Order: sequence, then C-alpha cells, then structure tokens
Amino acid sequence: MKRLGALTLAAVLAVGLTACRGEDNSDAPKAGAGGVKTDTGITKEPCPKSEHKDRGCIYLGIISDLTVGPFHALAVPITEAQKAFWKRVNAQGGVGGYDVDAETYVRDNKYNPQTHNEVYQEIKGKVLALAQSLGSPTTAAILPDMKQNNVLAAPAAWTSAYAFEDNILESGANYCFESMNAVDYAKDTFKPKTVMAVHLAGDYGDDAAAGAKIAAEKNGLTFIDVKTDSGTDKQAGAVTAIVTQKPDLVIITTGPADTAAVVGGAAQRGFTGKFIGTSPSWNPGLLQSPAAPALKALYLQSGPWKTFSSDTPGHKAMRDALGSSVTPNDGYTSGWVWSYPLLAALKAAQASGDLTRAGLVKAAKSLTKVDYEGMLPEGAGNYAGGVDGQIRQSIISNPAAGNGTTDVPLVKDFFVGPTAKDYKLDKPCYEKL
Repeated sequence: MKRLGALTLAAVLAVGLTACRGEDNSDAPKAGAGGVKTDTGITKEPCPKSEHKDRGCIYLGIISDLTVGPFHALAVPITEAQKAFWKRVNAQGGVGGYDVDAETYVRDNKYNPQTHNEVYQEIKGKVLALAQSLGSPTTAAILPDMKQNNVLAAPAAWTSAYAFEDNILESGANYCFESMNAVDYAKDTFKPKTVMAVHLAGDYGDDAAAGAKIAAEKNGLTFIDVKTDSGTDKQAGAVTAIVTQKPDLVIITTGPADTAAVVGGAAQRGFTGKFIGTSPSWNPGLLQSPAAPALKALYLQSGPWKTFSSDTPGHKAMRDALGSSVTPNDGYTSGWVWSYPLLAALKAAQASGDLTRAGLVKAAKSLTKVDYEGMLPEGAGNYAGGVDGQIRQSIISNPAAGNGTTDVPLVKDFFVGPTAKDYKLDKPCYEKL
C-alpha cells in the first residue's frame, strides 16, 4: 500500500509557509473555542460563506472524480451531498463553536493517483481532514502521507484494506463482503454452478473479485476470473469471455459505462445468465443507454446501503437538505452516509478538548458506534473494534426494474450470507485473489 514516501523538506516548508484566509498552519497546537486544542485547518475567523460570524471555521478537503474519470457521474452527486450534509450541521449549531467548510478546498482527481496526490499536497496544509477521498487506488497514493501527518479521511470507496487503517473512516460493507453476500444470495436464488468475476484491476475490482472467489469456493462453485480495463471500447475481451465460457452468474466491478458495455454486449451475443453489479458499477443514466433492455432482463445490484428514496430518518434528512430540484442518484446517498462518522469523530474530539489532527484520529479510533440516522444497521461505526468491528451486511436491489431513481425495488434487505459471516478478515481480500 505504501506507494509514496515522505515529503521532501522543501515541500514541507512550502506547505508550512502557505497561508490562506489567515489560518495558522503551524504544527504547534493552539487554544481554540472553549479552550479546545487546535492546529491545522481550524481558524478563529468564520468560514467564508458562514452566516454565523461568532463561530470559527473547520476546513475539510474533498478530492473527487469531478470531470473526466470513470466515476464522475457518481462523484459529482457524492460531493454535492457532502456539501449539503455539512451545511445542515452548521444550521444545527456546528461543532463546538465552529462551522464546517467543505467547499473551499474541493479538488478534482480525474481518478488518477498522481493527480490525486498533487491536489492533496495543494490543500493538506489548509484542512483539518478530508471529507472525501474518492477511489481506493487514488487514496492509496496519499495514505502514507496521511499517516505521517495525522490526516483523517472519509473514503469514497469500500476496499477491505480500510479495515486495517486508523486514518480511514469507512462506512458500510466492503467490496469483499458485498460480493460474498451477492454470491451467497445468487446460490440460493438462481442455483448457479459457475461464477465469473469481471472487474477492473487494483484495490477496487480485485477486492470484489476476491470476495466472489472466496464465496464461490465455499459454496462448491466453479470460479473464473476476468480482468478488464476501464473504457467502453475496451470491453470486447470481457464480453467474449462471458459468451464463450457461459458462467451462470457474473459479478461485475467496473465503472457504470463499462457495465453497460459488458451487459449489453454479452446479451447481444446471446448470453442469458445473471449479472450482479458491485455498488459503484451502476448509475441511473444506464437506463437511457442502448443496454437498458439487457440490464432490465439480466442485472441486479448489490450495495452497502439502501437507495435514495428509502424510508429512514437519514434518507429523509438527505432529501430535505438537497431539495426537490435534484435528480435522484445514489451518489447523493453515498456522500451523505460517508459524512456521519467524520461528524461523530469531530464531536468526540471536541468533547475531549483536542481538535488537533492527532486528537481527531484518536477520537475516531475511540468510536464504538455512529448514529447514521437509520441508514445503516445498528452497531455500524465500531471503529474501536478494528477488524472485528467491520459491518458485513449488504443489500440487493433491482435498479433496472423501476425508473432507476425514485423507484428502485429492494430485492433483499440488509443481510449477511454464511460466507461473510464466517470469514476471518486477516488481511485485505485482494491480496488473496
């Protein structure tokens, strides 16, 4: 996982000398509101757009796939939901005498690890933590530096590697458990004999494929592994593998456009087996694509939480905060859910009297539960439990059966299959593929 070394002394000095909006970016803790210790990313001055001039400001960074990467159709609503989440927090009183700003330091990673690191270096001296770091391979590029500098992040990703990282506040079942549950569900529902994983390489696709492999082997099913590249024009090999090897079930872990290319291409060539897509593989826009008939006939979706229109207090709060003008998209749902544990960590750090970066990481590690307002099962957010605190429940939905937005039928509510229930997570699943 360590893909980057420490910063050079010159780079550290350059960041240390950067000042923005009058904040003191020195490493030495200073007294903040109510005598709470603070350091990087917190100012006594109000946030730029705050209506509360009596409050200081906690700056959070966001690094996401906002323009040209394969997940931008999800990443844009993820980011907008997080902005809305923190606005709601501010409207409800903020955190310990501070508003939270999640808008000033928003950067585009283009889903490229090098770009991700470059923009991280631009903002890291100005923020307390990252409200979003999108992508597991991109986040891996900054993780060593995050550890060195006590930067906490809410990831927009679900790799099982995060179970072993103190600087990551992950939410929901990881790709590995999600795919285990998908295979166990399919075994009981479709009675497959052969399972194929079609996936991107790296922490994302390999993690899901490893979960599918583990579940297939436990259930006595034949497993076939097919890696593919990102890009709709690069899916011919995956389609050919599907139609020639004829698996009964395909677990697909790609970007949404690639999903349409694979499912549509395989159906066009006569494939009639079932697909279950890992959570980032879907976007409602696919129902407007030429692959829509194939998706309606063959495709189900696994996921770590329920969809946009679900009836929980958290879902309602999200929809109210976003307003009626947005087109429903589960990017919004994900962005909202991912924000809860960082809020809980901020509150815990403030209550302990230490809102420094180190104090925030310590507070995050102390959390035994997080109030997700019903969006995740009871007991979620047990970061103090380490690997054993990982949530293993996931859901199955049929996004192509409804309208893909406000009407997404839930096929199976939160459940843990026997494979995930019994599995001992002793290292990232993708290392076992």
